[in-house]
Amino acid sequence: MKLCKQIIVIFSVVFLFAMFNFSIYRLITCRLSNNFSGATKAQMIDVRSYLPHSEKSDLPKVKTTLKMTENLPVLDGAAALVPVYASVIDNVYPEGCVTYEGGEFSDDNYYGENFASDSAMQYKNTVRGYQAIVDGSTDILFCAGPSAEQKRYAEDKGVELVYVPIGLEGFVFFVNEKNPVDDLTAEQIRKIYACEYTNWSEVGGANRIINPVTRLKGSGSQTTFEAFMDDYKIGLKSPLAVTGASIGFSFRYYMDGIVENNAVKMISLNGVYPSAENIRNRSYPVVAQFYAIYRADNDNENIPVLIDWLLSDEGQMLIEETGYVRIR
Repeated sequence: MKLCKQIIVIFSVVFLFAMFNFSIYRLITCRLSNNFSGATKAQMIDVRSYLPHSEKSDLPKVKTTLKMTENLPVLDGAAALVPVYASVIDNVYPEGCVTYEGGEFSDDNYYGENFASDSAMQYKNTVRGYQAIVDGSTDILFCAGPSAEQKRYAEDKGVELVYVPIGLEGFVFFVNEKNPVDDLTAEQIRKIYACEYTNWSEVGGANRIINPVTRLKGSGSQTTFEAFMDDYKIGLKSPLAVTGASIGFSFRYYMDGIVENNAVKMISLNGVYPSAENIRNRSYPVVAQFYAIYRADNDNENIPVLIDWLLSDEGQMLIEETGYVRIR
């Protein structure tokens, strides 16, 4: 009798353990094995590919009548716009103006640590870049429009910033390449992020939970996204959303030209794909300007010279050659 009880207990433990594992498999493993996730995996820009005056860089060359040799404005900007301002330095500034801590560039330049304080090129990205332009350590910042907090920071410091639109870019949404959804309306996306839609089947996709992923507060893409949401408020997503299929957002060229992640795809918005042509002719619904930003009280005489050049045929050609869309 005692042996029978022991056998029953052992079988019960094995059965419960098997049921637990089966439940985990059904609840998590099955979903994760085919959930179209990974669409918003963080990607750091490889600054090494965009170092001015380097044979290994991917920067375009244009014929320019402007060559600066002194009083060089210090340029900084968002990750998505590194190719633009690095190309300006490469084509207009003299060799030797970009310097590094320790005399050389290393691979860990995630937040611009390698650029020396006297370098004409910096890389602080959007959040720290807006602080740098207000505090005066940067002369021209290449960025999307500021957030409310970034505007307040300048106002609190008594600094007036000048925003000069120099190019156009599409604000895009992307999903994993295996996700069958290729097109959404702006209203559908707003409802996804408001958590009114929580399953891809509600917008013509597979029976998978939607994981709407946002970006760092104050980043250019997050600020643009918040404006895109209009009167909709970002909802509180379910804890189970992490097991679902992601949707994310960014700027077109950052996704298509810099990150170049073949595991994700940009989707059409209101039936219009975010191609450069559709951004140029404004048929794509969400077209954002990006700016050259400087302090109104900055007395470096080369700042207006460089801004005028960026708006000239030569400067606009450079913007187009870097993969963005000219504003003129």
